[in-house]
Amino acid sequence: MTRIRVIDLETTGLAPPAEIIEIGRSDLIWDAADPVIDDPLAWLYRPLNGIPPDNMAIHHITEDDFGTNAPVCTPDRLRAAVFHLSVPEILVAHNCEFERQFITPAVTGDIPWICTYKVALRVWPEAPRHSNQVLRYWRGMKLDHARAMPPHRAGPDAWVTAHILADLAQFASFDQMIAWTNEPKLLPAMTFGKHRGTGWDAIPIDYLEWMSGQTDMDADVLWNARREITRRQAQSQAR
Repeated sequence: MTRIRVIDLETTGLAPPAEIIEIGRSDLIWDAADPVIDDPLAWLYRPLNGIPPDNMAIHHITEDDFGTNAPVCTPDRLRAAVFHLSVPEILVAHNCEFERQFITPAVTGDIPWICTYKVALRVWPEAPRHSNQVLRYWRGMKLDHARAMPPHRAGPDAWVTAHILADLAQFASFDQMIAWTNEPKLLPAMTFGKHRGTGWDAIPIDYLEWMSGQTDMDADVLWNARREITRRQAQSQAR
């Protein structure tokens, strides 16, 4: 059996020095014949510099949620929450590039990560969107309301993502998921401009070649354009 720990964070902003104000986690104990998803755990932490209103509007955590003695999320407390009770073999988050800004290798060492967002882009490119809540309903998951709600709170979101991970494990191995996590996002279609929403195989080659020469474009988009050029070159050589 493999213990895989799904982490979710709520913060005061998109990147440090924003502060962590909630950590949620849920373990997937993986046995292909009988996987078990643990109930979510969550911890609240008092921010030192307040919470901007636009962030409150996402997770609805306000200053009133913290008592006067509520702890601050120090590095030691962060480590204690991530490794509470046990050390997992794999860490997971939905769009883990966000969580990994705060939970750095100084905390986790060499434990590998899985990004369920990147994996879902590979496994289910046809999904209407790839947020964990959209995937939850698109995949027809019947989840316990008390554990899965409200969205944008760390405990429920970790628990929902654990179910998405278990679903993805029907289609890809954990080693494959780790490998995909370490690559750029495989985007199903173009994300901007006159070809927005068009599959990469339908975009004119001259446009792809123009894109590949840009230096100020999103790195994931550039990687996908160059990947499609390479695919077509290989296809042409095989003929």
